[in-house]
Amino acid sequence: MLPGSILQKLKDRVTSMDGGGTLNLGVYYKNTLVALCHALEDALLEADYSSLVITAFQRGQWYLQEADRYSDIAKRSRHVTIMASADSSFAEHPTSQLPNVSLVSLRDNDPVEQEWHLIIVSPNYTAMVLCQELSDADYGPEGPPAHDLSRKFYGFWTFEPTLVQETARLAIAHIEDYNRDLAIQLDQHFQDIVARSQADGALCGVPTTDNLGNIVGQVVSYLQNSYQGLSGHAEIGFDAYPLRLGKNLVSNELQAFLRMAQLIDQTDLSNPMAAAEVATLAESLGQLLDLPAWQLHRLRLAGLLHRIATLPSVTSTLQTAAVDVPSGEVAPSCPLLPGTQILRKMNRMKAIATILTHQSEAWDGSGTPAGLSGDAIPLESRILGLVSCFQEQLATRCSAALAATSGQQTGALDVATPEDLATALAECQPEDSLRWDPKLLEAFSLLVSGLQQGLSLSVALPRVSSGLWLLDSHSDEELINPQPASTSA
Repeated sequence: MLPGSILQKLKDRVTSMDGGGTLNLGVYYKNTLVALCHALEDALLEADYSSLVITAFQRGQWYLQEADRYSDIAKRSRHVTIMASADSSFAEHPTSQLPNVSLVSLRDNDPVEQEWHLIIVSPNYTAMVLCQELSDADYGPEGPPAHDLSRKFYGFWTFEPTLVQETARLAIAHIEDYNRDLAIQLDQHFQDIVARSQADGALCGVPTTDNLGNIVGQVVSYLQNSYQGLSGHAEIGFDAYPLRLGKNLVSNELQAFLRMAQLIDQTDLSNPMAAAEVATLAESLGQLLDLPAWQLHRLRLAGLLHRIATLPSVTSTLQTAAVDVPSGEVAPSCPLLPGTQILRKMNRMKAIATILTHQSEAWDGSGTPAGLSGDAIPLESRILGLVSCFQEQLATRCSAALAATSGQQTGALDVATPEDLATALAECQPEDSLRWDPKLLEAFSLLVSGLQQGLSLSVALPRVSSGLWLLDSHSDEELINPQPASTSA
């Protein structure tokens, strides 16, 4: 990581915060970053966010490839600032002449010249890509790739408002070394946006299906289309390239969902570790039941994403047109829940979407959304429903203790006493054989008893950039086979 780069400065800033935070860093192909940036930028073209946009394109030639697109972005933005080393025609393009577009020509020794950034700040939408190109030494014995689309970058992307805003501050401070008047202007825009972001009704930190959910769906679609579009690039050795690139793209599709789930937890100060704790409890119960490794992986991923199923909608109308059903396949047999339909945009999340949809079913058939009963309810759905109910009860019971640890990565399991654990379990037990599978509740009671006696479960926030191992050949299984429509005699 280059000293003096914006990525390095952000890493240092996060490390120095209370609790010593870390960034989830990963490696990305350029083709992946192009798809990511286009998806995040498209949100600016589809809604009136009046954003402050700060970018770093490395060299002017890369900006020129996107300049027409940035003309449209500027029309919907407060201000767009573009950092890049000056190449021919860099400043002459018509987009550069727009009154709310500013160019910053980077010096040859500026570390930002090796970075690729997209920083979007507004009261209702924040997003960021923050990456640095690998050095020649980082590529190892093979050396740098011959084709531009194969270049690799080190960094991360996020929707998290605090990180995006902090990075915007660092970028404005960097711009001040080149143009103090511009930096003052950008800071004025930025301070106004931050103030409005903290007001009631601001959506930047409130995930919804028709705001962040739609953007996540767009990210997944762009990544999938990006991979399909490479088949015509014979010059990059497509026969050998797709496996590596395919994994990188799928990893980022999964990251999009995990980042959305992460933001849901961050906005719930009363239960900030819900996803990590539910995932840990579900996996531990699965281990107690001696489930195979692939099913434990599926349980962990479903636990991390379980709150997406209840993601609220700003509007009251379900946009069923947004549901993509591939030609020749049967449409989802379960009722359409906005949160789980977002997951269905990624084919390999089919099983997870089904698990989340049916986590609110009841053993006696009185639950929702399909009124399934007994073993007709997917096992993972039964496990997830039970452990998420317990975790929610435990967080409510420990609310005062959690409030005292505000700002730290502390969950209900960290502060719960044996009495708290017993009370949370007792809240679940009256629904034995009604809502809960009695055998699962019996096994879960043994797990809770172990916790009361000192059993320690390792609960950690997921490393978003390295969760690909949670997906396997079972991730796209059809857990509930749709019933054929009956015909009249």
